[in-house]
Amino acid sequence: MRVVEITPDYSVSPQLGVPDVAEVRELGFRSILCNRPDGEEAGQPEVAAIRQEAERLGLIFAWVPVVSGAITGENVEDFAAAFDALPKPVLAYCRSGGRCQNLWMLAQRGRAARAR
Repeated sequence: MRVVEITPDYSVSPQLGVPDVAEVRELGFRSILCNRPDGEEAGQPEVAAIRQEAERLGLIFAWVPVVSGAITGENVEDFAAAFDALPKPVLAYCRSGGRCQNLWMLAQRGRAARAR
């Protein structure tokens, strides 16, 4: 599992499998945020399986499915709301981690614009 730290409270990863969830907990994450829709790719683990394992291990799980290459303003708002509500640190995942990085950047840009 490859984890990229964006901030001390937010990191991203490519697609997780059920066995990866224990490592997520061992790394000290308190929450998992999935930004990948089910069925995006053949053989992709279902969100329900990852959620079940996360909750079994005491992690909080949130799902904000976002279509790759088609991020909307509503997606960014939903992502920001989910992130704000989750215990930190949060590990977010999608197919490669890139979508999660883009959502983070867009959410931060939106916050900065509202603060002006």
